[in-house]
Amino acid sequence: PGGVAAKIPAGPRLAISTPLLRGSMSLVGARLDDLVLTRYHQTVKKTSPLVQLLSQAGTAKSYYVQFGWDAAPGSSLKVPGPDTVWTSSGGDLSPAHPVTLSWNNGAGVTFELKLAVDRQYLFTVQQRVINHGAAAVEAYPWSRIRRDFLPEEPGSFTLHKGPIGVFHGTLHEMGYEGVKSGGKHPAAGDAPGTAYQTTNLGGWAGITGKYWLTALIPSQGREVIGAYRYLADPGQPEHGGYQVDYMTAKPVDAAPGATASTTTHVFAGAKVLSILSHYETQYRIPLFERAIDFGWFFFLTKPIFIALDYLAGVFGNMGVAIIVFTIGLKLVLFPLVRTSYRSMARMRAITPKVQALRERYKDDQMQQQKEIMALYKAEGVNPAAGCLPMLPQIPIFFSLYKVIFISIGMRHAPFVLWIHDLSAEDPTNIFNLFGLLPFHPSALSPFLHLGILPIIMGITMWGQQRLNPPPPDPTQAKMMQFMPVIFTFMLGRFAAGLVLYYCVNNTLTILQQWTIMRGTNAAPRAAANLNAKG
Repeated sequence: PGGVAAKIPAGPRLAISTPLLRGSMSLVGARLDDLVLTRYHQTVKKTSPLVQLLSQAGTAKSYYVQFGWDAAPGSSLKVPGPDTVWTSSGGDLSPAHPVTLSWNNGAGVTFELKLAVDRQYLFTVQQRVINHGAAAVEAYPWSRIRRDFLPEEPGSFTLHKGPIGVFHGTLHEMGYEGVKSGGKHPAAGDAPGTAYQTTNLGGWAGITGKYWLTALIPSQGREVIGAYRYLADPGQPEHGGYQVDYMTAKPVDAAPGATASTTTHVFAGAKVLSILSHYETQYRIPLFERAIDFGWFFFLTKPIFIALDYLAGVFGNMGVAIIVFTIGLKLVLFPLVRTSYRSMARMRAITPKVQALRERYKDDQMQQQKEIMALYKAEGVNPAAGCLPMLPQIPIFFSLYKVIFISIGMRHAPFVLWIHDLSAEDPTNIFNLFGLLPFHPSALSPFLHLGILPIIMGITMWGQQRLNPPPPDPTQAKMMQFMPVIFTFMLGRFAAGLVLYYCVNNTLTILQQWTIMRGTNAAPRAAANLNAKG
């Protein structure tokens, strides 16, 4: 379907206006190729341009949705093409005003696109073939999304960008590089440029970014052929466009005097979970919520995503939501943490005995381990007990990182004072004295960026470390002293929302650890460590 992108001339357009979308559709070739998101700006400044989701063919960031038909093999049926000028029924396309585009092929067949749009991000497109002739006609309706540029920030291990869809009930993602390389070597029988193709009932497919999605959603009961393609420019195999398309597996058949039609929904907008969930339920779109890249731990990531979104609605601030969520998480995990810290305290109590055994049997490792295990048994200590309760927390922490990274609610969300965007790094930098010196150190090296929030995080990590006695091995102890510094620089370029979480989490961990250690002989020792210099 479709073929190579064309640089279309200026022509008549159909204006589009909804509460969340504004733009237009070219009546030349029936391209939905001009769409901005009215609630999202390109930067944190409210005066910055709105996010441009779709752009006209032939521009630097050509990205559009198109509809058409292919004639049946051997048929002489004239179908609309990329230069066809459609006639509009009149008026702007809005939730209250559907519009019909029509074109007559001059041989007794009229093609129509009945367009409707809701108040959010969903278009409904009914492709109709009206047969006024004396013979039956067959045609294959198709729809496609074509993108002729790569995102400024490519996809990564933690975030998928590019073609995405659900085929045969399974989510199928393919990165831009995978589509390009696969399109250069299509499977036998596939059209040139085809990286992936399958026939199934319904499903959906589109092109996704971090926050935005453009997707085609065919009728769920209709058999369709879905594909991911890389269509190279003529004579330039390294330059081309990425395409996701659908075509009906069987032609629509319009008898004389009859009409044949098929319906496709088009989602074009922000990946807001509540909106995706609504469409998934209303139209029975399989796994449509998974357009949001929840990752491997989606069974944890999604509840955390929902919880943060809810708390942000209650408190009116995503930063406060992160703080409240972290407090709640620490309370829920407190029984596990308490078990861990108590075990660590018992291990600390017998550390001198363990060290004595290591020294006594330093030349006999087998006997040394035997004596140490006997000591553990006699003292009723399980060395693994301090670690095992921490294991369930690992996927939770990874899931929280994922949520902060992908949540559209985090994008351009302010916190307090200098934090204006929790999805971006702390804008302050100690290396230019927090803005007093007129230069940007991070331009010299990405590691020369260290804001106030990461520094606070490093201090809390240092305080947490000082509550514990140093490891018996001097080399290991020296390495541990540098860990807060290393982590401070590592998190210096991370999203402020994630660093805020670590600041709160570390502070609460210090309070929890101190509380648990009270009443044991570990508390005075911890106080001495905390007050010790170095």
